[in-house]
Amino acid sequence: MAAELTGLADDRALLGRTSTAERVSDILRSRIAEGFFPPGTRLSEDSIGGALGVSRNTLRESFRLLTHERLLVHELNRGVFVRVLTVEDVEDIYRTRRLVECAVVRGLGAPPYGLDGLAEAVAEGQRKAREGDWKGVSTANIHFHRELVALAGSARTDEFMRSVFAELRLAFHVVDNPRKLYEPYLARNLLILQTLQTGERDKAEQMLAAYLDDSLQGLIAVYGRRVEGGAP
Repeated sequence: MAAELTGLADDRALLGRTSTAERVSDILRSRIAEGFFPPGTRLSEDSIGGALGVSRNTLRESFRLLTHERLLVHELNRGVFVRVLTVEDVEDIYRTRRLVECAVVRGLGAPPYGLDGLAEAVAEGQRKAREGDWKGVSTANIHFHRELVALAGSARTDEFMRSVFAELRLAFHVVDNPRKLYEPYLARNLLILQTLQTGERDKAEQMLAAYLDDSLQGLIAVYGRRVEGGAP
C-alpha cells in the first residue's frame, strides 16, 4: 500500500493542473456562450494566457477540453478557433434536445413538480424582453431549458446538456434579428410552465416537442442563409 500511496502523491501536481485547466475552460465556455468570442474567432494563446495569468500548457489543456465539447476546433498550422456550426450540426443538436428534454418531461413522476427554477427563468425572459435586451432573452431561454432538464435530478444529464446548450449558442450568435427569433417563445415557455403547474405532464411533453420542432425550423431558416452567404 505504501508504494501505491507514493505513486498517488506523485500525481498531485497533475491534479492541480487539471483543476486549473477546468477552471479556465469554465471561463472560456462562458465567454464563448456570451458571444465575447464569436464563431470563427482565432484564440490567441499569448493574449488569453496573459489575461488569465495561466501557463501555455494549462491553456492548451483547456482548449483540448473545449474542443472535445465541440466548442473549439484546431486547424493545423493555423491555431485554435471558435467553431462555426454547419446546418447539419444545428439539426443534430435539436435532435439531441428533443430526445433528452422530452424524455425528462415524460419521466416526471406524480405532481406537484419543483418548478421554482423554471418560473424564475420565465420571469427573467419577460423582464429582459421589457428592457429590449434580446441577448438577455436568449440567455433566459437557455436558462429555462436547463432548468427543465434539471427536473430529471441527474447531474450527468445536466452536465451533458450544459455542453449541448453551449454549442447551440454558437448558432444564436450569428442571428441578425434575435427579437424575431426569441420573442415567440416567451409565451410558449410560460405556457409549458403553466401546464406543468397543473400537472398535465403528457400535454407539456407534446407542447415541448412542437416547440422544439418550430424552434429548429425558425433557426435553420435564418442560420442557413447566413452560413450559405459566407457569414459569420
